[in-house]
Amino acid sequence: MKRTSPFPGAAKVESYRLRVDARLTQEPDGSLVLEQSRYRLRLPAPEAGRRALLLRMSEGWLSDLQIAQLVTGLEGETRILPAQLLVRRLLLHCWLERRIAAGARALLDVVPRGLGAQSGPVRRPHGAGVVYRLSRFAVLRTDRGRMLAHSPLSTVAIACAHTQLGAVLAGAAADGVSRIDVAKALEVDEPTAGYVLDELLSAQVLVTSEEAEAEVSTAPMGLWSPEELWLHDRTRPQRHAAPIGATHRFRGVLEPEPAQTGGPTARRTIALPAPAARPAGAAPDSLAAVMSRRRSVRRQDDTRPITAAQLGEFLHRVQRLGPAATGDADGLETGRRPYPGAGGIGELEIYPLVSRCAGLESGLYHYDSRRHRLAAVAATGPETAKMLSFARATATMPDPPQVLFVITARIGRLMWKYEGIPYALALKDAGILTAWMYLVATDMGLAPCALGAGDVASFAALSGLDALVEPAIAEFVLGSCPSDCEEQP
Repeated sequence: MKRTSPFPGAAKVESYRLRVDARLTQEPDGSLVLEQSRYRLRLPAPEAGRRALLLRMSEGWLSDLQIAQLVTGLEGETRILPAQLLVRRLLLHCWLERRIAAGARALLDVVPRGLGAQSGPVRRPHGAGVVYRLSRFAVLRTDRGRMLAHSPLSTVAIACAHTQLGAVLAGAAADGVSRIDVAKALEVDEPTAGYVLDELLSAQVLVTSEEAEAEVSTAPMGLWSPEELWLHDRTRPQRHAAPIGATHRFRGVLEPEPAQTGGPTARRTIALPAPAARPAGAAPDSLAAVMSRRRSVRRQDDTRPITAAQLGEFLHRVQRLGPAATGDADGLETGRRPYPGAGGIGELEIYPLVSRCAGLESGLYHYDSRRHRLAAVAATGPETAKMLSFARATATMPDPPQVLFVITARIGRLMWKYEGIPYALALKDAGILTAWMYLVATDMGLAPCALGAGDVASFAALSGLDALVEPAIAEFVLGSCPSDCEEQP
């Protein structure tokens, strides 16, 4: 017996429009140009029907029937096929968004994330009676007034044109959904619900139960956290065509931050001595020799702690800002650090938390790299004790470190110039800085150790810094090195 749907509804309708992050312009010779971020497609002097078609799709949705009517009215029925071929070509190269509707009721939009002939998704048809689940890598966010669902593993996203599509995704996250569930939620017949499922599966927003289990328990998927995969996806232009790199998207909108910051309000400032000159005739160690001795040292000599002079020399060698900052061609002040950094922007700042240092009171400081001095930020107390305890446990040290460096990033300076990659650039710069810290500490005979995490909550409470303006992104401990210390790679 043939099964009938409780929601007979209207037939499935597909419509198309130019992707919202692209623009269409006309050249003096009559050609039309499609542009999106770093991509450009020129259409030399299209005929009247195709020109009208492109202009209309840059303004809104057109169905196949409307396309045929538009072209027929301008050029006659014989020109419908060339217009349809143009639409298919633009779809193939991901210049168009595609809408699935039940009659006049929009259900979802397929939004391309990539561009080019190889940027379309692999079609994944649903199975009758199969239950599908929300991928743990799926992202739900707002975008231009609509809810967007996408996976970093796919080249397309799904925009929820119907509010009940959100209920479908919620059901998929809980118990899973089948074609019947989708039909009931959207009040459409089962064939239309099947089309919706196909799009969600092709976008890898929904996955089979077996795939959902593999995302958690099987390598390589089970090894990735969603956050790490999202960051990797956004900062590497492989599946998306989003703007990336030095786009200067805030030029003319926001003023760039200066190269030097005053830091948090200082209780007082302490001038640091300039590093002592190397004794005459003393031969410096080769870089190879210093590198061969580089180790993470997790024991420090508290009977002979690091001195203020050593701390000052270390900071001078790893973070000192060079001659006066200069405005580059982008209008962004730059300066020279001892280590390379993205665009010479020098967004990293160092906050030493001193526990034991001969000649210097304990407490949290900010290093003023231009004036080579410390600005006292906070005295010792419960929060500094928590930070030191966290660092000791993270580094598996027997005692709290003599000095804990918190490395922050004035991320807005990177964001003013770069798009898509600023946070990744800051992390890379922090990696370069900590590697440089290791070499300088080794050369000075001190005990260095980079940390994998830090107590950012206590640091924020002490410094008063807004984590969206200047987040803490790395930690490093330093102290005096015992003569009999066990060094570890």
